[in-house]
Amino acid sequence: MPAVSRVAKSTALGTVAALLVTLQAAPLAWADRTTTSGTSKDAAAGRNGNTMYVQTKVQTTVNGSSRTAKSGTLSSADSNWTPPACWYEPAFSPKEIEATVKLWRSIDGLPLIGSIGDFVGDTLDSRYKDGKPYKDYNLDKQGEGMFWAAAVNPNRKDDPEASACDKPPFWVDNGDTPEEPLALTPEVLAEYAYDELPVPGTEITMAPAGATKVNLPTWIWLDKAKFKKISVTASLPGTGLSATTTAEPVSLHIDPGTGDVQTYPASGDCGINGDGSIGEPYAAGKADDTPPCGVTYLRASGADGAYPLQATVTWKISWTSTTGEGGKLPEGTFGATQDVTVQEIQSVNR
Repeated sequence: MPAVSRVAKSTALGTVAALLVTLQAAPLAWADRTTTSGTSKDAAAGRNGNTMYVQTKVQTTVNGSSRTAKSGTLSSADSNWTPPACWYEPAFSPKEIEATVKLWRSIDGLPLIGSIGDFVGDTLDSRYKDGKPYKDYNLDKQGEGMFWAAAVNPNRKDDPEASACDKPPFWVDNGDTPEEPLALTPEVLAEYAYDELPVPGTEITMAPAGATKVNLPTWIWLDKAKFKKISVTASLPGTGLSATTTAEPVSLHIDPGTGDVQTYPASGDCGINGDGSIGEPYAAGKADDTPPCGVTYLRASGADGAYPLQATVTWKISWTSTTGEGGKLPEGTFGATQDVTVQEIQSVNR
């Protein structure tokens, strides 16, 4: 084996740290895997800090069909919980591990670091060929299992938690459940589907529109056509394993952007009507009525000013799976802010 410079060796060892010298940094045969959510999604394999990961094979569909335009992503109402940033899933067969070593050994000298292919090949062989801990890439078990590797949630690849999956690929026999807390399970699939829920926007309709007046009730409502149950199914092809996560809207919270205000209801929480709408559209003749969902500003917003009214919908989340497992996940929220200009009512002195 050609001599490897101290710089080259240090560089290689740095990249080996998480998954034994970047299984995906080489020109790998499986490097074109994608995450599909109706259409192809960018989840390229690579490195996040020192964590090496592969492209996930998990696919998602919305309501059993191709993905529609997505207005927003839910935020967990539980500040202590978020969907997983990474997990381990079946990734490489014994033949693919063997092919990886051959690919590395075929690499010629690279600028600055010299010939490193054999060094990387030796490092991989130490783990996957020479019995430390695997013998001959487990070729005698071809078809009986897979090497599981770290995959990063493409929605959370920049999260610090994405580096938590830092183990090199490990063997799992078909039908076995890995003794690994971050291994892919129906619940992990459901939590990933949570991140994929395409919730509609929450731009409310108001009357009066544009600008309102001090002490004049402003009616607020949302279209019933938008706010209905949404589900996403996440599945791992070839395994029959899938989980479906369903979001159901439960309420709209109004934050008027100032304390000088009266909200309807007083809590600022407008419930979902039986037809899926929120609030009630204003109609002629209701000027003296109290809106079921709305706000009355008690102070003008000032010249060239506006109050930032935020409307946030809360969604109840549940999940089921092909294994029969299921349950609830933390509620999710999604909102938008609109500027509301509040003017004084002008009176004329005679």
